[in-house]
Amino acid sequence: MVGFRSFVLRGNLVELAVAFVMGTAFATVVTAMVNLIMGLIGKIGGQPDFTAWKPGGLPVGAFVTALLAFLVLAAVIYFLVVKPYTFAKERYFPSEDAGTPADVAVLEEIRDLLAARGGRV
Repeated sequence: MVGFRSFVLRGNLVELAVAFVMGTAFATVVTAMVNLIMGLIGKIGGQPDFTAWKPGGLPVGAFVTALLAFLVLAAVIYFLVVKPYTFAKERYFPSEDAGTPADVAVLEEIRDLLAARGGRV
């Protein structure tokens, strides 16, 4: 029983469960946004479902519909999630200057010591 309790109360498991639930809920929001945008595309240019389109007898319409839905989904994720997240992350948690790498610092020190000696080796 002690092993089960430590397994369930492990921090990573709880964080993973929360992330899974949040991801599932967020997927519903993104799907609704894609459906909204596809509906708007349908209002502008006709029906957004091209499944019935079969030029030359080839069922190209299903591919076009899936491709369009993918592009809309990618745009929604990028412009409504990635860009705002990146902006907020840089604004509230700016990345620290990496500074000079250790090997470059050593080479600069050697250069400065050689320059102080007058360039003699």
